[in-house]
Amino acid sequence: MTEPLLSAHNIYVSLGGRDVLQDVSLALHPGEIVSLIGPNGAGKTTLLRTLLGLQAAHRGHVSRAPSLRLGYVPQKLNIDPLLPLTVQSFLQLWPGASASHIEGCLDITGAKHLATRPLQKLSGGEYQRVLLARALLNAPNLLVLDEPAQALDVHGQASLYELIGALARSTGCGVLVVSHDLHIVMRQTTRVICLHQHICCQGHPAEVERDPAYAALFGADAKAFALYQHHHDHHHG
Repeated sequence: MTEPLLSAHNIYVSLGGRDVLQDVSLALHPGEIVSLIGPNGAGKTTLLRTLLGLQAAHRGHVSRAPSLRLGYVPQKLNIDPLLPLTVQSFLQLWPGASASHIEGCLDITGAKHLATRPLQKLSGGEYQRVLLARALLNAPNLLVLDEPAQALDVHGQASLYELIGALARSTGCGVLVVSHDLHIVMRQTTRVICLHQHICCQGHPAEVERDPAYAALFGADAKAFALYQHHHDHHHG
C-alpha cells in the first residue's frame, strides 16, 4: 500500500479535564474515501482539529506526508453578513488564486454560474459547492469535509456526495468525510470509522453494519447505512 498522506498514532486529547479522545490511531491513504461517524459529543471535531494541526494531542502524535496538500471544507464559515462578498471575490481571498484557477475550480464543482452571486444569497447546496471549490484551490491530495451534508435535503446530500466521489476518482486524492448521521455514508466509501472517544469499530460499511460495537454505540438508531447510489443505479426499468 502507498505511504499514508496522514496518520495518527495513539492520540489522547483532554479538554477541560475530560478525556475527549483515547488511544486513537488511523491512517488516510491516496484514493481512499473514509467516513468518520459517531454521535454528537463523540470527539469527531476534536479529532479533525488534531489531524489538521489546530489542536495539540496530549499524548501520541500525528504524521503528515511531506507532499501533503490539504483541502478543508468546514461545517460553516463565519462571514459577516453585511460584507458584500460575491462568490468570485470570496475565492479571490485565497492567496495566489488566479481568475482562471478560480473559474476552473467552480466549474469542477458545478458552481461556475454562481461566480457573481452574493454569498448571502446562496442556498445550502450552492454554498457547499463554493466551499468545495475553495478547498480545491489548494490542489489537495487529501480532502477533509466536516459534516458537509448537514444543511441539505436528501437530494442535495446525494448530489454533493456524488460530486465528492467523482472528484476522488478523477484526482486520486484521499477523502475524509465526517458525519453524525449514520444513515448517510457515501456509496464509494472504502472504510467507515466509528468514533466514541476511541475507535469502536472500523472497516467496510457492510462489516461495520454487522459489528456488535456499532449496534451498541448507536442502539435503536443502528439501522443499515443508506449508501448513496450513483444516479445510474436508479434506472432499472
